Amino acid sequence: MPIHHIPAPPHIKAPPLSFGTSVDDLLFISGIPGFDADGNLPDGFEAQFANVVTNFTRVLSEGGATMRGLVKVNVLLTRAADVATMNRLYAEAFGPAPYPARTTCVVAALPDPKMLIEIEGIAALRK
Repeated sequence: MPIHHIPAPPHIKAPPLSFGTSVDDLLFISGIPGFDADGNLPDGFEAQFANVVTNFTRVLSEGGATMRGLVKVNVLLTRAADVATMNRLYAEAFGPAPYPARTTCVVAALPDPKMLIEIEGIAALRK
């Protein structure tokens, strides 16, 4: 089976990875942080979450999937205080129910100290 790679947008300075990789009927989405369209990272959690959703949706679309095709999501937060806000925003962005399986972890840090959230996932491709 051929593997399809979705690169980072050209204006984003990304580490050596694909934003998404599809094989067979699945799309694997790398951890997407909250950078805006210009590659900047806003200060607030809600702004970063909104950017994650925008970037995540773009990767899903380029990979041939949709939010409804998500089967597993991993959410990484750097502050436990953001869990309730994340759950509210997540329900709005990833809903309505049924939601994909999800793991949420509060981690000590992400690659950039200003990063407050990163989301990765696996989606079934449209057929």
